[in-house]
Amino acid sequence: MIEFIDFYADWCGPCQMTKPIIEELEKELSGRVEFKKVNVDQDQEMSGKYNVFSIPTFVILKDGQEVDRIVGAVGKESLKSRIEAQLK
Repeated sequence: MIEFIDFYADWCGPCQMTKPIIEELEKELSGRVEFKKVNVDQDQEMSGKYNVFSIPTFVILKDGQEVDRIVGAVGKESLKSRIEAQLK
């Protein structure tokens, strides 16, 4: 199973810019990828577990192991291709 974790904060401009992109991908990849959102202000334990120091940070897990990490705002096609690379 592929998991996509979106580390964000409500006050983060780039996080708000990527929010609709993540929502679109969640619909497009439904059933193949599990999407999780982690508010770094509310869940510091999870942020610490994954060593998140900048937001937005996107972590892709495959079978519970981190296989990719994207830091900073990126476009939809870039995110989608990185996720799909793990589905193969």
